[in-house]
Amino acid sequence: MQFPYKLPIVVALPLLLIASSQSGAEEIQWNGFLGPERNGWVSYFKPPKMWPQSLKRKWQVKVGEGYGTPVIANGLVFQHAREGDSEVVWCLNLENGKMKWQQRYSAPFKIGGGGQYHGKGPKACPVYADGRLFTVSISGTMSGWDAASGKLLWTRNFDDQFGKSHPYWGASSSPIVAEDKVILHFGTDDEGALVALDVKSGEPVWSTSRDGASYSSPLVIELEGVKQVIQWTHNALLGVELSTGQRLWSHPFPHVGHNQNMPTPCVHEGNVLIGGENRGLYSLKPHRANGKWVVKENWFQEQVAFDMSSAVMNGDRLFGMSHYKSGQLVCVDAASGKVVWSGPPRVGANVTFLSVRGAVLALRDNGVLQILDPSADQYKLIAEYETSNTAAWAPPTLTEDGVLVKGTELLSLWMIR
Repeated sequence: MQFPYKLPIVVALPLLLIASSQSGAEEIQWNGFLGPERNGWVSYFKPPKMWPQSLKRKWQVKVGEGYGTPVIANGLVFQHAREGDSEVVWCLNLENGKMKWQQRYSAPFKIGGGGQYHGKGPKACPVYADGRLFTVSISGTMSGWDAASGKLLWTRNFDDQFGKSHPYWGASSSPIVAEDKVILHFGTDDEGALVALDVKSGEPVWSTSRDGASYSSPLVIELEGVKQVIQWTHNALLGVELSTGQRLWSHPFPHVGHNQNMPTPCVHEGNVLIGGENRGLYSLKPHRANGKWVVKENWFQEQVAFDMSSAVMNGDRLFGMSHYKSGQLVCVDAASGKVVWSGPPRVGANVTFLSVRGAVLALRDNGVLQILDPSADQYKLIAEYETSNTAAWAPPTLTEDGVLVKGTELLSLWMIR
């Protein structure tokens, strides 16, 4: 199937929903970037008592290039990738990797100077909700798909308002779904909008902030009884009421020179932990005082700084990768900002993290998956596995007993048990 990505169009097609599982077992649903709560926590995964010396590859499929995470729903794996000048949406059987359906569309793109190494995406992670899959092209067009059949439901961009729907190096912000809305910040570096679209039609429900877009992804959380969207834009961290789009609070944290706004913040006990390239790490507390929302700075430290890598919590500790010393894994006490430990230098350009009971998984951009002890007071490696012989920038996804790893072009399921 081919369709143009030039104008904001809405296509209405019949919706076929995937039936929910009625089994007593917990259904594995890894719905998008960093999972259901966008915090990297994998509740259904039970770590082995003894991590194996090596992993066994169950299946491998060539799906194309890109940084999108594999999404799991109802025994299926969804992958968004690129082949030549087209982007491809895959639906595979989780058990054996066999294709159920595939859709492709023309998506030519010229990458901005300095970003050629990262390719032409897609870089945003897809998101699944209630029988629908939502993808974002490298050019910033969002598409809604029927997850059962692969039928296109609608597409939407904001090229007519902002000239383009993506910042300089292409759309990298991953959408999130809440209360029948799919939410994303569209626009260029200079001008854009945080927009909530109706999941069924793709029509805007609300739009707020004229700030430029960044490469960070939105969160949906509840603070003091108010459900809100948190987005790190080109210039600031802001909170927006989920139901109405009303702007509640903002805190300046601008893109400076070549220092991009890229990592997705982490929220712990009502505090927003956010770090920027060459700009240290902050703990901020949005709260109401005298009837107005304000933002308190709990602490700031400049020993570590996050570039592209988004951190995760395990217990009361934050685990991430500082880009200082050519890449270094770090553990930070979330309450005080104290660096508990720093790992060896020269880890690489990027690491993606997941968090489980008793372990933190760190996938390095060279394809090496490290298992870290989150309770240790110094860098402690439990196990290490080579999962890809090519670059691996896409966030991994855990199954009940394995891990899905997307390399440069290949998607592989590795068995842990």
